[in-house]
Amino acid sequence: MAFSPRRLMRGASGASTAQYQIARSLRFNSADSTSLSRSNASAGNRKTWTLSTWIKRSTVGVAAEGIYSVNNGEDQIRFTSTDSLQLGFNNFSSANLITTQVFRDVSAWYHIIIAIDTTQATSTNRVKIYVNGSQVTSFSTSTYPNQDFQSNFNFSPDIHRIGSGTNTTLYLNGYQTEVNVIVGQALTPSSFGETDASTGVWKPKRYLDTYGTNGFYLNFSDNSNTTAATLGKDYSSNASNWTPNNFSVTAGAGNDSLVDVPTPYGEDTGAGGTVRGNYATFNPLRSGTLARTFTNGNLAVAGDASNFATTATIGVSSGKWYWEVTATLVTDNRFIVGVADSTWPTSGSGDLGDSTYSYGYIADGRKYNNGSTPAYGATYTTNDIIGVALNMDAGTLTFYKNGTSQGQAFSGITQQMLPAIGSTGGTASESAVINFGQRPFAYTAPSGFKALCTQNLPTPTIGATSATLAGKFFDTSIWAGNDDNVNPRLITSNVDLASGGGLIWAKGRDLAVSHYLVDSVRGYTKYLATNGTAAEDTANFGIAGTTNGFTFTTSSGSLNQSPYNYVGWQWKAGGTAVTNTSGSITSSVSASTTSGFSVVTYTGNGTAGATIGHGLGATPAFLIFKSRSRTTNDWKVWCNSLTNTEALFLNLTNAKATGQSAFLNSTTPTSSVITLGTDSDVNFTSATYVAYCFAPVAGYSAMGSYTGNGNANGTFVYTGFRPAFILVKASSGGSAASANWLILDDARNTSNEVNNKLAANLSTAENGGTIGTSTQNNYDFLSNGFKARTTNGSSNESGTTFIYMAFAENPFKYSLAR
Repeated sequence: MAFSPRRLMRGASGASTAQYQIARSLRFNSADSTSLSRSNASAGNRKTWTLSTWIKRSTVGVAAEGIYSVNNGEDQIRFTSTDSLQLGFNNFSSANLITTQVFRDVSAWYHIIIAIDTTQATSTNRVKIYVNGSQVTSFSTSTYPNQDFQSNFNFSPDIHRIGSGTNTTLYLNGYQTEVNVIVGQALTPSSFGETDASTGVWKPKRYLDTYGTNGFYLNFSDNSNTTAATLGKDYSSNASNWTPNNFSVTAGAGNDSLVDVPTPYGEDTGAGGTVRGNYATFNPLRSGTLARTFTNGNLAVAGDASNFATTATIGVSSGKWYWEVTATLVTDNRFIVGVADSTWPTSGSGDLGDSTYSYGYIADGRKYNNGSTPAYGATYTTNDIIGVALNMDAGTLTFYKNGTSQGQAFSGITQQMLPAIGSTGGTASESAVINFGQRPFAYTAPSGFKALCTQNLPTPTIGATSATLAGKFFDTSIWAGNDDNVNPRLITSNVDLASGGGLIWAKGRDLAVSHYLVDSVRGYTKYLATNGTAAEDTANFGIAGTTNGFTFTTSSGSLNQSPYNYVGWQWKAGGTAVTNTSGSITSSVSASTTSGFSVVTYTGNGTAGATIGHGLGATPAFLIFKSRSRTTNDWKVWCNSLTNTEALFLNLTNAKATGQSAFLNSTTPTSSVITLGTDSDVNFTSATYVAYCFAPVAGYSAMGSYTGNGNANGTFVYTGFRPAFILVKASSGGSAASANWLILDDARNTSNEVNNKLAANLSTAENGGTIGTSTQNNYDFLSNGFKARTTNGSSNESGTTFIYMAFAENPFKYSLAR
């Protein structure tokens, strides 16, 4: 029997003959009390109906927000103040379903379906909720309606509302499009969407069946006016138009009709408001504990100067990009417009430009980088529009004031950059509005510069086609033990571990057993355990890599005991190992230059300055070493956020060790070799070793560090992809010396929060011992990164530095919100 990992293709499958195109979305802003309303002339089917809508949220964790309601909120579908999805009938007394899953991603789109059929005999069939093509089955509260219950939805003359929970409260903040309500049918996701054959990601398709009495279809494509016959037009045959309330289609920052949509298409003309796709906005998830207010779909922000710093939801490392910032309130010339890398801001200072990799144009006319503030351009003030032209191909940054270039401000920019605003301190109030091209620009972008949206992002090396999906290079499998020690058992995976070779890292989830690491270079029958110092041993089970996973070829003992559950993480390498002579020590290497991963074996010579080739053709950012032959050596780890005289230990909770010149011989790895000192953990005479080497690949993998903020609204880490796996360790700070190596993935938790954890340094079962309970050391996996969601020392202690290694489910260019 085969056991499946997380699926590459989520939701119902299907193939379309052409890309379905959604032209516009409608922005909902609670400060404007925006909603649409309609009263039915006659009643429709109140027992059976379906709502399908695409939503991009703007605010989380603040207040309940209505999606669809009737009779002043007596019946409603909404996001709760804790970001669950909730459905209630008769003021939640006749039905009340609250998802365990939380919806806290503000950077991409969700597809939400609510299917009602109270005629069903089985209670759980009377309400079905689907998100991004998959059914939600876990609820913290699950009161289902009685059989044949009639809701107020589709009743007459009750007023129905989209985007609010009542007539005066619970307004939605975010974007909404492609709203379908079908009366008389309880439908499945295949009626409204399909899996993209290339990317494996759920996408919209046009509903083409009947709508029933009072059914409707709103796509908000006519923005010629804000009437029921234009912005609120029903495109179904029912012509059940809706009345827009408090929306604007007037050109400028208040325009609520935008081209931010879940179907990317079109060519960028440089004018703004043309090309379609998921657009960048300000990212409130980066704010942490800082006090600021985001409005208008996260395109406006206000706060005092000490709490003003923020970045966008999309970062770039190549291409030419243009956006505009309107300084809507400048009170003391401290306002700054610019860019920053993903590690800024690390505190509440808000000084954009005080670090090496942040660059800004100050309102007083100076420019700011690495603490230096030389004269640059004209001063600017309230209501001036600052254009930003970031050329990542040339590494330059140029600013415009009201359409006039101020000249090139910076060059030599090589880090991935995110649009940013901030200040140079103070307490005065500041505010800004940003436009990434989701509406027309005030001034045409320079030639060749593009709006910042997913349609314009470069095609990633991994994730763009069915042959290069991220899951083919890294995947997670989960299975239940069955005690079968006779018949070969297949554990399926999307990784080809036969022709590709690679690494399998497996662990029992609900029993205390070691981590088992086997790889194709040492041979899949030989294992090492990260939770100890033991030398390599022959496993009490046999493993063979297959084209679709791996099999237990003999007794599968420690990884197949009933009734226990297991998890296995797999990385694809480069096939049969080859001899590598790039270093002074000959190594045996299986390397995938595509995915930035290699397995390296070698024999130490005890010589300082010895080198080994790793085969990646790129500089590794994360290294894991273990002696195969010695029983007392630790697992040595180096990450690009450490210096070349620092190290961590995968089998220990220790904070980073300094003064480790004998580890890498005080030499940073290069694109071809790793330099070794005389440390016995990596280079003892005649001892044998294995090294697992990782280099970052845009849209697929990321390695680095972040600083905890000690708040449940924890630190956000931008990766440029939706993670499938993260490994996290506190490296310096108060709790670093007792923090575990946390391992989280999207197979053991298919929705947020991600709270099932194992520790690489412990044999302990999932969420056991010092690892942390299901409410501790948790994270959200998001469309463009991950975010700590608890205050615990192993994940988010204030001021503590954490290193991480992450691998993708999907690159952000194609990701949906999770």
